[in-house]
Amino acid sequence: MLWDFVRIGLAFVAGGLLLSAGIEDARTREIADWKSVALCALAPLWWWANAATFWPGAAVQIAAAAILFAIFAAAFHFGMMGGGDVKLISALTLWLPLPELVGMLVVMSLVGGGVTVAMLIDRRFACSDRPIEVPYGVAIAAAGILAFREPILNHFA
Repeated sequence: MLWDFVRIGLAFVAGGLLLSAGIEDARTREIADWKSVALCALAPLWWWANAATFWPGAAVQIAAAAILFAIFAAAFHFGMMGGGDVKLISALTLWLPLPELVGMLVVMSLVGGGVTVAMLIDRRFACSDRPIEVPYGVAIAAAGILAFREPILNHFA
């Protein structure tokens, strides 16, 4: 019973960090490193609270985080994504088993596309020629928060 409260508390803390990162990215186009570091530091407690054994569960999540970091770091290299976004996605990957991770990535892509379209419309009406800086942290935060909704609501079902 205690671990249920720890698990729910950690999900709310992670959700708060994600919400804060999304708001920060929308306002400043930057995400503070400490938010991604905090998510990484709390992940082992999340694994333990969810009774995940290190092998293979946590090891698979670590490998997935490394792979996604490499993929999104390449996107950063080509100017398609910010460094804070790359770190936030990688940190969030440590919290989600593969099925939830895939769902989160799909939702993140859809929300990111919506944010991009909104930015294009805004630029069109503002009659601006400056390049668009899409706050992709908003999409990451929204998708991550939706992914955390499942373990919290299932507990009370």
